[in-house]
This record gives sequence, structure tokens and C-alpha cells, in this order.
Amino acid sequence: MVAIAGAPASGKSTLAENLREALVAAGETAIVVPMDGFHYDDAILNARGQRPRKGAPFTFDAPGFEVLLKRIRAGEKDIAIQVLDRTMELASAGADIVDDAAKFILIAGNYLLFKQAPWGRLRPLFDYAIYLKVPLEELERRLIKRWLDLGFDMTYATNWIASNDILNIKQVINESGSADLTI
Repeated sequence: MVAIAGAPASGKSTLAENLREALVAAGETAIVVPMDGFHYDDAILNARGQRPRKGAPFTFDAPGFEVLLKRIRAGEKDIAIQVLDRTMELASAGADIVDDAAKFILIAGNYLLFKQAPWGRLRPLFDYAIYLKVPLEELERRLIKRWLDLGFDMTYATNWIASNDILNIKQVINESGSADLTI
């Protein structure tokens, strides 16, 4: 089980997918397990008054994600996982399966190395941890591109980044524990 952690837009999903493809091409079995599927739905966040902070540590079902990782670690068969559809901002339950035959489980997420509870309980579940360290200016550039590519205008993108994404980036940078490899 390999954690791939870093700030929003640091390239976690891209690295995880590229590693999966390389491992499969080399004859290995690998799957990507994204943490983003554990975002609380916008309806829940709106009811709690937390929608403006979507993506912050408290807007995820961290205990549920921990249970999933423990099930994977235990080698259970055919574990259904939820996957976030960013175009709709909705997680689809049972959108993928973690097969117990998969040798490499590549787990991508912002808070995988976060020290605060309950996230801090995840680190012992990983055999190896990678942290992607990307300059703030590059993260901002990538986030603008992400929001524009999703159909939002520049005003929305810059306002959301300033009021939300930057806060999440700073938390990841300042409150993540050590990794085996920092890129």
C-alpha cells in the first residue's frame, strides 16, 4: 500500500495513474484508490455550513476511509470503492473494485500524511509514502487551469482558490508528517 500525498493540484492522481500504468506494463497488478471519493456530499456540507471549505480535512469521511484502508490491508476480496466525479462534484458508490489480487495499491489524497486525528491513524497502514512538494505558484496555476477546464470562469476560480484551496494547501504543507520519498 503506497500513499501518494500532497497539496491540492500537486499531481497525486496523475502520478498514481502513471505508476499504475507502468506497473501493469511491467506485468504487475495495481489499482488506484482515490481519497476524494470520501468527500461529504455538497448537501451534507451545505446543511453543516461547511460547503465554503469543501476539501478541508473535516469535509471528508476520514473514519470511513480508514475502515476502507484496513479492509484492503486485511486482503478482503472485491472491495467496492467510491470515486469522485469532479465534473459533477459527486462520489459514485461502488464505482471501482479493489481486487485482493492487486499487488500494488496506490492511494492518492491530500491528508494521507496529516498528523491530526483521525487522519494520523492512516500512516501505519502504508508500506511506503510519497509526498509531492510543489511550489505554491505552480499549485495556483494548476488550480486555475482545473477550475477553468471544469467550466468555471476566472473570477470563480481565483475567488475559490483564495478562499478555500490556499487554506487547504497550507494545511497540507504545514501539518503533514514524514514520507519515505519527497518529490
